[in-house]
Amino acid sequence: MARAAVLDEQGATLRLVLQGSAFPADYRMPADVAEAATMKAAGATVLAGGTDVYPAHVGRAFTGPVVDISGIDELRRVEFTDDAYRLGALTRWSDVAAADLPARFDGLRAAARDIGGIQVQHAGTIGGNLCTASPAADGVPNLLALDASVELASPSGRRVLPLGDFLTGYRETALAPDELLTAVLVPRGDEDARAVFLKLGLRRYLVISVVMVAAIVVVEGGEVREARVAVGACSPVALRLPALEGELGGRPAGDLAGVATPEHLSGLTPIDDIRATAEYRRHAALTLVRRALERCGGVA
Repeated sequence: MARAAVLDEQGATLRLVLQGSAFPADYRMPADVAEAATMKAAGATVLAGGTDVYPAHVGRAFTGPVVDISGIDELRRVEFTDDAYRLGALTRWSDVAAADLPARFDGLRAAARDIGGIQVQHAGTIGGNLCTASPAADGVPNLLALDASVELASPSGRRVLPLGDFLTGYRETALAPDELLTAVLVPRGDEDARAVFLKLGLRRYLVISVVMVAAIVVVEGGEVREARVAVGACSPVALRLPALEGELGGRPAGDLAGVATPEHLSGLTPIDDIRATAEYRRHAALTLVRRALERCGGVA
């Protein structure tokens, strides 16, 4: 079976396409978002980095047309406005890791360096990570802690949803049939907030998360003015911990590790699977939350 590799400007392999019976004859690369959204509405599978799409089709053929959006340049930009940071949906994880972003993005940058191997980081996109909507998607807890929203585009216009409203369940999103996720929007402010991302897996690299925690803490005068904490891989979608966030406000920054209790994590619904038991996940999540807050409080 012939193979064709598509390389980015750095020479890293972005995509390895197995040509033949597994790959559809109806494969298109639209020139713009409107054309891509129209094709998606007609039932096409959307292909961006391919790091989720291709593994899902190992040993089985695509059942319909494929629309490859990787050539739409406007979707691979990191832009700053007066109100928000705008990360295009095709922004690769290696782009995130290298981007000139303020300290409160440190957790997202840490996740970007932990997602798969370097090949996956050069190929996988921030938009694809969200649209796949895996409970173990490493980018999601950090983006929830950043209070991110998503921009969705269709032939009839664009709309913006908070990320928590976009992710509706296990591998489910609020995307309409004719919509594409075009950007992630993070509001500006608190540029020096302290951000930590902790990930627990069965080994150090190339691993699906057992539990992950993202925390962002804003400190003024030695006290917490605002805190946002999110836990992933312990429920159908990653979740913020609002009760804990409320209790952290006004506390001395150096005394945060012991604030979190099992009751603060009561909204999580971890499962037993091949990587861990639900009981282990609950225990590990509490430990990681406490460690993340301790690190946020202790950062100079």
